Amino acid sequence: MTNAERDAYAVLRVHPSADRLALRAAYRALAKRFHPDGSEPDSPRMAEINRAYDALRTPDRRAAYDQARLVPVGPGHPTDAPYEGPLARRAEAEHGAEQRLDFGRYDGWTIGALARHDPNYLRWLSRHSSGLRFQKSIQEALPGDPHVGRRVRVMR
Repeated sequence: MTNAERDAYAVLRVHPSADRLALRAAYRALAKRFHPDGSEPDSPRMAEINRAYDALRTPDRRAAYDQARLVPVGPGHPTDAPYEGPLARRAEAEHGAEQRLDFGRYDGWTIGALARHDPNYLRWLSRHSSGLRFQKSIQEALPGDPHVGRRVRVMR
């Protein structure tokens, strides 16, 4: 992928975790729209869409594209440049740095910053299955809080 090319997932307007069927559906919808015989003919855009889908259409090509996409190389991108994605955040958390959320509306926020901004969300997260790996950090950020990690019993 050169600097002039846009991210294939952005071109197809799909999330990087989209499955094969979602990729194909997105490609077909965009092709129907931008094909020279489509509703909004745009040949350069259609060529870009074709290149993006070609890079992602098979599992092997997609794996190669994802690998190249996650490791920046070339001029201006030294191979030792830090990667700022969710996996890097998890690795950072395992090595003693303050944990960051890697999902949801607070993606990228540290637990400490979130404790100051929205402690109720942290209380909820400490009880939710997706927050199990953050429980220790949440307990440290909200010391002595009786609602951290406690399941709330619903009366029916």
